[in-house]
Amino acid sequence: MATPVVTKTAWKLQEIVAHASNVSSLVLGKASGRLLATGGDDCRVNLWSINKPNCIMSLTGHTSPVESVRLNTPEELIVAGSQSGSIRVWDLEAAKILRTLMGHKANICSLDFHPYGEFVASGSQDTNIKLWDIRRKGCVFRYRGHSQAVRCLRFSPDGKWLASAADDHTVKLWDLTAGKMMSEFPGHTGPVNVVEFHPNEYLLASGSSDRTIRFWDLEKFQVVSCIEGEPGPVRSVLFNPDGCCLYSGCQDSLRVYGWEPERCFDVVLVNWGKVADLAICNDQLIGVAFSQSSVSSYVVDLTRVTRTGTVAPDPMQDSRPPAQQPPHPSAPLRRIYERPSATGSEPQRVKQNSESERRSPSSEDDRDERESRAEIQNAEDYNEIFQPKNSISRTPPRRSEPFPAPPEDDMATAKEAAKPSPATDVPCPVPKLEVLSRPPVVTSTPAPKAESPIIPATRNEPIGLKASDFLPAVKIPQQAELVDEDAMSQIRKGHDTMCVVLTSRHKNLDTVRAVWTTGDIKTSVDSAVAINDLSVVVDLLNIVNQKASLWKLDLCTTVLPQIEKLLQSKYESYVQTGCTSLKLILQRFLPLITDILAAPPTVGVDISREERLHKCRVCYKQLRSISGLVKSKSGLSGRHGSAFRELHLLMASLD
Repeated sequence: MATPVVTKTAWKLQEIVAHASNVSSLVLGKASGRLLATGGDDCRVNLWSINKPNCIMSLTGHTSPVESVRLNTPEELIVAGSQSGSIRVWDLEAAKILRTLMGHKANICSLDFHPYGEFVASGSQDTNIKLWDIRRKGCVFRYRGHSQAVRCLRFSPDGKWLASAADDHTVKLWDLTAGKMMSEFPGHTGPVNVVEFHPNEYLLASGSSDRTIRFWDLEKFQVVSCIEGEPGPVRSVLFNPDGCCLYSGCQDSLRVYGWEPERCFDVVLVNWGKVADLAICNDQLIGVAFSQSSVSSYVVDLTRVTRTGTVAPDPMQDSRPPAQQPPHPSAPLRRIYERPSATGSEPQRVKQNSESERRSPSSEDDRDERESRAEIQNAEDYNEIFQPKNSISRTPPRRSEPFPAPPEDDMATAKEAAKPSPATDVPCPVPKLEVLSRPPVVTSTPAPKAESPIIPATRNEPIGLKASDFLPAVKIPQQAELVDEDAMSQIRKGHDTMCVVLTSRHKNLDTVRAVWTTGDIKTSVDSAVAINDLSVVVDLLNIVNQKASLWKLDLCTTVLPQIEKLLQSKYESYVQTGCTSLKLILQRFLPLITDILAAPPTVGVDISREERLHKCRVCYKQLRSISGLVKSKSGLSGRHGSAFRELHLLMASLD
């Protein structure tokens, strides 16, 4: 009988020299498990494809060592924070610098992307946490509460909360809609290095240098369980995609834990040293570790790891046959993220930062952006990963092939596995486990109502026109050849009508432009609105949106009713312009409006103040009207849904 090939449970995939100097930070792409970003003391950010030896792209611009890096969920953007406190965001598909964010006074220790809005959270050695708007280049909120460096930041799956871990031995939970701290979780006796949200339930895990992992109930704000006896400081944890267990990357081992009650399901020996980050793809856990200028990647076959059931104290996993897993985890014991935030926390008006905190970067920042570069080191791999022009699904694919496991090199183990079982002399084939994608998180958003289809901004055919309408129907094959005069007469059908429409629009734009050249922006917008043509309003707003300083409070009173019409339009470009304009108004004027409306009345007559108060009341009423529309559309999928959810988050203080 042939000896079966026994494969390893965990193995080393590759080792690369990632930087010319020491590696100071790295991160794995969680969606694909195939993209690796490293930051080094050489002030560069390098991108790699797992199991490929060559660097895909090298991003420059930082002038001090890169202390923290983070990829967004679609793996299209990357943010890097440096030792000097500067933050830079690159667009990987466009291969260019997107934003430079300045404001921290010390090195950046932690970063995280918001799950759907274009926001980035940063934690620093200066103990501050800042929430940045990438498109506006500004700081939206600043959270204070930690007394030492903030080592880890994580957004909740629904984007409403932000968890922070710091060297002051505490974990804090921040409510983004209220702009305040919801709860503080003490208990660790050492610096807290990592926090991670459960993918479905109101549960948070934290790992500390005191060699403990604590699980926190986010409904009751109390500890659920505490796992002690880790072999070293806990630096990386990751929940299984279905939430059945927690993986902890320990010193030279992977441990699998449950929390109710606390128990260790399995221990897998992996000689990865101090693992820095973990990701899961195709029932394989990928771990990466770095030492000096080298980065090593490792793979653990999760089909051979016990993830539920009884405690498995034996750390030797390699000789054991694959453990079959139950298809579904047990029912959750607590609420899931589709429900509103914890009761008892009434929404309050967010206290915005001062105008100096919210202003755009200076020309010096623009110069820094011009000096930043994205150097493509491997054009073939770059085009394969970031520019799949002829493919609908993005590569590397979400369900890429798993890494092949090498054969077991321990012959004794192979012989032991080759022994026939007591029940039969024929070795049982290993069942092929189907690679299951992550189960979607159930949401309370109702199914979208049937609406008129959105007409995309980029299209290859005119709207409402068919080429066949311009040609006569051919009934007899012998008459298939058309006379030139007949063909031209058919093509000219509707030509006069189209010329009238374009001429009218050109005349309207000339009228608006004549007013615009006088420098009176408000009057030019009023003239565009008076024309009663949304296409003219869209053209004008696209120009005004490019320079935020053109926006004034009296301009908002005129534009907001038009924005409400744009958000309900069937044209994608109209909706995009409306969302952009509304976001600019919310960021620049909502704090001012709420402050003026909340201020006590003054003694005496102040005409300018009364006019400003009247404008604020008009804007507030219009924003409340738009708020309901934004909320109803926040359940849409795709780019529109993301934009409406972001607006809904900004308008939370209106509720």
